[in-house]
Amino acid sequence: MYGKSVREKLEANNYKLTSQRAVVLDVMSANRGQHLSADEVFFIAKKEMPNIGIATVYRTLEKMAAMDVLHKTVFDQGKYRYELCDENSHHHHHIICLDCGAIFEVQEDLLHSLEQHLEEQGFKIVDHELKLYAYCPNCLKVEE
Repeated sequence: MYGKSVREKLEANNYKLTSQRAVVLDVMSANRGQHLSADEVFFIAKKEMPNIGIATVYRTLEKMAAMDVLHKTVFDQGKYRYELCDENSHHHHHIICLDCGAIFEVQEDLLHSLEQHLEEQGFKIVDHELKLYAYCPNCLKVEE
């Protein structure tokens, strides 16, 4: 299910894992590596727990993002998407297809050397996020 670090983060924040919150976390865990919107999480969670409310899903996602259990990233038209943080959390970047809207992850942290260079110049880098907009190989094949 979810790892030790998730449980530790919940405990460190005195966050009680109610059955509704657990369903949200289960959805995120079952969709590891996916970038789900709150509506998508709600739709999936509702299959497991029909009485779960959309407000509960939104609050749970926001709280878990604040605790670094989930990554929260803004993508299409200001809509936030969430993904479960890795146990060995590292930065990854995203490529968003301009045609189909698919989101692909780039696992290599290609900005590491840039961060080092900037820190040598006196900056203190605390975070970064990179999104590339392109056409995915599948959409390009359709155009041919």
